Amino acid sequence: MPSITAPSPLDATHAGRRAAAALRRRLGRCLAVSALLLAGCGLAQAQDWSYRVRPGDTLWDLGAKHLKAGINWRRLQEHNRIANPYHLPPGTRMAFPIGWLRIEPAKAKVVAVRGAVNVLASDNAPARLVSEGMRIGIGSRLETGPGASATLEFADGSRLMVQDNSRIVFDELSSYGSTGMVDTRMRLQRGRTSNRVIPAKGPASRYIIETPSATSSVRGTHFRVSAGDHGAADATEVLEGKVQVGSQRSQVLVLPGFGTVAAAGAAPTAAIALLPAPSLLDHGTRLEPLPASVAWTPVPGAIGYRVEVVRDDAPEVLLYESRVDTPQVRIDDLPAGRQRLLVRAIAANGLSGRDSERVFTVNDQPLPPLTISPLDGQTVSVPRPRFEWAHAADAERTRLQLARDDRFEQPLVDAELKGQRYRPDDALPPGNYFWRVASRDAAGRSGRFGNALPFTVSDAPVDPGLESPQAAKGLLTLRWQKGEPGQRYRVQIARKPDFAKLLLEQEVDVPQVELKRPGGGTWYVRVQTIEDDGYAAPYGPAQQIRLPCRVCYGAGAAGAALLLLAL
Repeated sequence: MPSITAPSPLDATHAGRRAAAALRRRLGRCLAVSALLLAGCGLAQAQDWSYRVRPGDTLWDLGAKHLKAGINWRRLQEHNRIANPYHLPPGTRMAFPIGWLRIEPAKAKVVAVRGAVNVLASDNAPARLVSEGMRIGIGSRLETGPGASATLEFADGSRLMVQDNSRIVFDELSSYGSTGMVDTRMRLQRGRTSNRVIPAKGPASRYIIETPSATSSVRGTHFRVSAGDHGAADATEVLEGKVQVGSQRSQVLVLPGFGTVAAAGAAPTAAIALLPAPSLLDHGTRLEPLPASVAWTPVPGAIGYRVEVVRDDAPEVLLYESRVDTPQVRIDDLPAGRQRLLVRAIAANGLSGRDSERVFTVNDQPLPPLTISPLDGQTVSVPRPRFEWAHAADAERTRLQLARDDRFEQPLVDAELKGQRYRPDDALPPGNYFWRVASRDAAGRSGRFGNALPFTVSDAPVDPGLESPQAAKGLLTLRWQKGEPGQRYRVQIARKPDFAKLLLEQEVDVPQVELKRPGGGTWYVRVQTIEDDGYAAPYGPAQQIRLPCRVCYGAGAAGAALLLLAL
């Protein structure tokens, strides 16, 4: 029987200390939230919500609409010292104690999703993909993956943008009936958020975000919160309004243009000025057409930069985000519409600075032309392949890019063309390539690029598919595989594989040639394709033809055939 070793008194002491420390941390966070509730909202339960009487209002109608079950309208009459319950003068004020008001669940609505975002209704519930229009309730946990984000709207119109690699839990999502007061509380366990909070409509309105190290409470403002982003301390950055940030140790009021950080177990720092907005460089910034290039002057004290693109009419909807170490970035793709570029510096303390902004428009008109050749994934055996596309409506010119990579960071070709065909001036070495096209209209507006299509250039000659020779009535007929419409063919026949001395060299419009039968033995044949624009592809591989002696007609007949073919 195996022996069982009891834990030592020292182990038990250490375990007890760890449990006590964890309990103190939880209690500390609860005290911080409670302190903010008291500091930001006052003793809400002891305060009144003020209502202006409208024509036709009655005490019993107002009681049924706003009071929780068990609170009779007569108590409302007594609280407001109303002598005649049948006569409420319009315009007068009535006081509703906060504790008497009906509290109802108020789910958040998902208004935008980018990438893979999951929601779990509870800790043990299965994860579901988040979709636009979905409702998220109390106790849910939202998680965003790499390059993903979600924007939520709360019952009062406030919006929360949860950025990539983030996890947030919604502890309270409720409203006080139809008063307009909303209680929104959440825990950001990791990642970053941006918040636009509608000004509070009453003493019970709350908007609180808790991170592992601090709690931020507001009553109408624009601010950002991050929890351990890239290993930094928890941070709160205020862009508009005021934010009360606290822990169990202290409270700090943060004004616009300032921020605070809080490490685990430490009090939030005093307010720190945010880094200034970077200055965008005109000569290095081109936002349209895509891909966009953005450059800016380095900001002293910055260890990195964050670049975002949001919808101009809804800045809480994130379309693109990236963290870079150098003062430049390339943006390959964005949806069509009017967008706003945001660039800010990141300080060593983890605080992100003020934003540089620039509004621009991504056009989806004119549409990119349909591509014809090379096809997606096609292997071509000509070093100068022909690119061909259809004519797009309203397109005056076509922009073609050719590159080795699908991001087109260093295009081999970047040309604006008048027609619907293009053949490179220089041969392409064998290998893998990508090409794409976009349209430009008569006003000079460029649309979006179409999909990047991969293709391969091979140096292996194309087998023309030569059929077995047909000999009849003193003639020899050679046939091969038919090419594309409009192509012609050059045929060579020689006694030796170097084709130094030709028996035949002839251009034909159809994939066959007919000649007087030459002498018996081994002959070599090769075929070259000539495009309709005159470009001659490399010859296909030489193929052997063995003619039996029974079709020989002697040297004189062969000489006559050569003479005839030369004419």
